[in-house]
Amino acid sequence: MNENLSRTLRELRLGGMAETLEVRLQEASASKLTHLEFLELVLADESLVRGDRKIERGVRRAGFRDVRRLEDFDFAFNRSIDRAKVFELASGHFLRGAKDVLMCGPPGTGKSHLAQAIGHAVIRCGAVVYYRSIFDVVRDFLHDEAMGGEEKVLAKYLKPDLLIIDDMGMKQLPKRSGEYLFEIVMRRHEVRSTMMTTNRPLEDWGKLIGDVPSASAILDRFLQSAEIMKITGRSYRLKNAEKSSKGTKAPPGSTAETKE
Repeated sequence: MNENLSRTLRELRLGGMAETLEVRLQEASASKLTHLEFLELVLADESLVRGDRKIERGVRRAGFRDVRRLEDFDFAFNRSIDRAKVFELASGHFLRGAKDVLMCGPPGTGKSHLAQAIGHAVIRCGAVVYYRSIFDVVRDFLHDEAMGGEEKVLAKYLKPDLLIIDDMGMKQLPKRSGEYLFEIVMRRHEVRSTMMTTNRPLEDWGKLIGDVPSASAILDRFLQSAEIMKITGRSYRLKNAEKSSKGTKAPPGSTAETKE
């Protein structure tokens, strides 16, 4: 490919076409492709690259804590998890009806992994996703409130097709947390989908938030059309810790090596 053509493709932002054009030219010559067939191939290359880049941008904007995918999830470890329901959510159909999702279960059972993996999957379907832990949510509002930018931070939480709020119940939240969470849930209710994970019973939310009326109002709206997934079973983290401990040999002469 000559330099002028390469520069023109870059100027037109046809990077995907520029990357594969040399190979496609050789393919066209070897396979005696028509002009139309050749054009279809190079345009498909450009479309594919643009699609991949769009997904990459969407994942970066989502702000996931970890890179999680459903194909990496060990469904065999906790067989109580409804695999069909998880993949149904990953299809993104629930977003069309602005339905919410609540994942409940003990710590370490895979809630955060599944939430982020579903978020990653719906980004591939074209959805805009924003991921935050509940602590990040409260921190964002406290910071912007002090700076006089409450509406600006609220807009970030109202815009995405799917908002994922993780780690509800890890510890008690600061004052006014209930107000912030209620504002988000109320404004997104029946307009955009929200997914939350919690390791505490719903009746404990009033204590966690420090505001029983706000907790009741949040749950009243959120649960109205929410898909509730109860995840039980052993902890993945404990499983990995057990594997690590089994793989560690006690040094010679230690108590662990002594037989009684």
